[in-house]
Formats: sequence, C-alpha cells, structure tokens
Amino acid sequence: MPETLEDRLGDLIHKIKEIRKELILQKIGTADVVKNKIEMWKTLGKKVSSKWDNIPAVEEISQQREKTW
Repeated sequence: MPETLEDRLGDLIHKIKEIRKELILQKIGTADVVKNKIEMWKTLGKKVSSKWDNIPAVEEISQQREKTW
C-alpha cells in the first residue's frame, strides 16, 4: 500500500525531531567538556595564586628573564 503524502510528511517531521534531539544532546556533551576544562583552569589558577610570594608580576617576569639570559 503506497504511503500518502501526509504519512510521508509525518515521518519526515518525526525524523527531524529525532535529529534535533541528537543535536541538543551533543551540544550538552560539548558544554560539559568545556565547563570541566574551565573548572580545571580555575583550580590551577587558585593553586598558582596560593603559592605566589607577593612579588609584583612585572618583577617576577623581570627575574625570569634575567635567569634565562
């Protein structure tokens, strides 16, 4: 029995909705990865800040340059 245009349209709409759900789930997964990386950088920044010995950043960079030359 051949499908009617309405049936075909209904199938297409269903497929589009499924694809849309998949796209949303992929975006959520990507967002979670990005969020985790941001949190890791923040944690690392806090560790570095806690070990900072109150030398101004300009002075620290100057000292590092002197050591390498």
